[in-house]
Amino acid sequence: MNAPATPKYAAYICSGCGIGDAMKVGQLENIAKREGKMTVVKSHPFLCNAEGVQLIKDDIANEQVTHVCIAACSRRAKTEAFQFDGVAMSRANLREGVLWVVAQGKEHDEVRQEMAADYVRMGCAEVKKMKQPAGNVKEASSKAILVVGGGMSGMTAALEIAETGYEVVLVEKSGALGGMAGNLWKRQPFKAPYAEAQDTGVADMAARVSSHAQIKVHLNSTLAETSGAPGRFTVKIAQESGAVTDVTVGAIVQATGFTPYDMAKLPDLGGGQANVVDQVGLEALAKAAKGGEIKRADGKPVKSVVFVQCAGQRDPSGQHLSYCSGHCCGTSVKQAMYFKDQNPDIDTVVMYQDLRLPGMGEDFYRSAQQKGVIFTKGKASKVSGGDSCNVTFKDLILDEENTIPADLVVLATGQVPNAGVDLEKWNPVVTAAEGGDEAAKAQRDEMRATQSVLKLTYRQGPDMPQFKHGFADSHFICFPYETRRTGIYAAGPVRRPMDMLQAIDDATGAALKAIQAVENASVGRAAHPRSGDLSFPTARLEGCTQCKRCTVECPFGAIDEDEKRFPKFNEERCRRCGTCMGACPVRVISFENYSVDTVGSQVKAVEIPEEDEEKPRILVLACENDAYPALDMAGLARMNYSAWVRVIPVRCLGSVNTIWITDALNSGYDGVMMMGCKKGDEYQCHFVKGSELAHYRMSKIGDTLKQMGLEPERVVTQEVAITDNARVVKLINDYVAELDKLGPSPMKGFG
Repeated sequence: MNAPATPKYAAYICSGCGIGDAMKVGQLENIAKREGKMTVVKSHPFLCNAEGVQLIKDDIANEQVTHVCIAACSRRAKTEAFQFDGVAMSRANLREGVLWVVAQGKEHDEVRQEMAADYVRMGCAEVKKMKQPAGNVKEASSKAILVVGGGMSGMTAALEIAETGYEVVLVEKSGALGGMAGNLWKRQPFKAPYAEAQDTGVADMAARVSSHAQIKVHLNSTLAETSGAPGRFTVKIAQESGAVTDVTVGAIVQATGFTPYDMAKLPDLGGGQANVVDQVGLEALAKAAKGGEIKRADGKPVKSVVFVQCAGQRDPSGQHLSYCSGHCCGTSVKQAMYFKDQNPDIDTVVMYQDLRLPGMGEDFYRSAQQKGVIFTKGKASKVSGGDSCNVTFKDLILDEENTIPADLVVLATGQVPNAGVDLEKWNPVVTAAEGGDEAAKAQRDEMRATQSVLKLTYRQGPDMPQFKHGFADSHFICFPYETRRTGIYAAGPVRRPMDMLQAIDDATGAALKAIQAVENASVGRAAHPRSGDLSFPTARLEGCTQCKRCTVECPFGAIDEDEKRFPKFNEERCRRCGTCMGACPVRVISFENYSVDTVGSQVKAVEIPEEDEEKPRILVLACENDAYPALDMAGLARMNYSAWVRVIPVRCLGSVNTIWITDALNSGYDGVMMMGCKKGDEYQCHFVKGSELAHYRMSKIGDTLKQMGLEPERVVTQEVAITDNARVVKLINDYVAELDKLGPSPMKGFG
């Protein structure tokens, strides 16, 4: 169907699910026609059934309707039924947003009808400011996937991707595949009976990877440069020989693993002393023994061994690792059995504070007990190495100090991720270098050359942002694997501490996400979390002031600068959060179907009662990822909240432009509440920084409110989780009560 030259607007109102029983649908039709200026207005008793959907499809085909407003259930419901290609569409939430949250009874009929009428006005106003996104398909789009790292995570990801039919380029910095797993003698068991350590499987997996027709392996190689975006990453692979190979890939999986925490930093626990090794050091001794007697580095047999758990881990002082590395307890159980299997008479002690063996590790632990491994609950305070080692510890059961002699001491030192440059340290160096500091320039170049893994040419730095512990930053709860660099996924211990089985599962998940990314990029769709969204941001450069707020605040490195220092959008990197739109002080950034105007028109479409009517109006800007679903679930549970509120879902609080706040207050709204995700180190914001940025921006709005003669309490922000259905009801009702005490806005009548 060829779209007509001029848009044609249609509104469809559903009377099903009890809407028609509680609301005057005819009146809503009149509002859509007269105030909403909709050319076609129809109602239907069951809009989402086959007949109702066909009604809309027929109008699109026969009446050349280009813009559709559906006034029915929440935009989160019936998405498959209301999926119409080639048209722009808005949703007015009459069911979850009105019918189910306004108390029943004739005494509430008037406010319920007013609320429904406003939502119809808002839906019509929104769709008239929308355009149907055309997508952003690049002429050349690669579906090959780069895997960085040839350990267990990297090999698993490569095989999973290749077996699905996609080409893989695997880059490994050493001369052999296997990574840390290649250093192990045995691994913890993956299957029943979970009683014995098992073969690592590394050799077999490496052979499969090397011989796979869909996988190209580059050994003794690193990345020299990575540029581009999903679907068109251009990567320079540097071989040890000096040769450079250029490849184009659609997505990247970073599986660069971990390095054991340096036990030299633990002198009190014997780090650096003779016959004190870490777990990797013991694996080397076991591999050398090849199943026979494990001997110390000096060649002497081991008759007694003590494993010290949490060595430099779970450290509250901040001097060492503050986290648990996940695998260490199981690894020590496995290594203790190395000795017992070789000679049951060897004294083998595992000293722990908390023994953590997830999954079927309990069976493995009991097997070790049956073989005679002793488990002692204690905290080591001093280890002396040498020909005869001693471990001084506090027995946490008997509450007394003790010392155990040993021929060998093994420290469980934990995992440090190989994640690349820490951008928190990188950014100030780059700032100084750009200011002409020659020492900073040298430091920048050295950091990029020796520390960086990906060598990204992004304005925001050469590697992915990291958590405070150095792990690649991904949304741990909602979007594991997915980092702040779109199309680049973290897998294995570079993402979080884990054991080998978890790393294999992790790599499989990252592989699937990489495949999703290349497929989305090939047709111009967004990646997560708005997967399938065809919109992308554009800017009216003639109005741009080159303030750079959009480039700096974009959480995903999607915006660079062109040669004239205007923003340059890398659409395939964009997550469609709208943070750039919220950041822009001159409002020149927008999406076809989400803009300052689409939301602003909804704000202005609400009918504001006069002061003497005593009907407040409160605007709620609700994040579509957590707050809006929580409001929907409150409706589903028939929890009642104030009919004075008007809710507008936003892609992210980071997209909220302050003009919406000032427009609402100027129009006579009595208050504005923003509901977003949890911010901070343990953030739950789907777009990482959006909620944090919104809170920061709103902290600056006090002067504006003061100039308008308004109390600061009239604008509030709240952190909301998707499960907070009862809490959002209380937040709204408490806020309405607070505004009632403040009294009506003095701006009423001036809008």
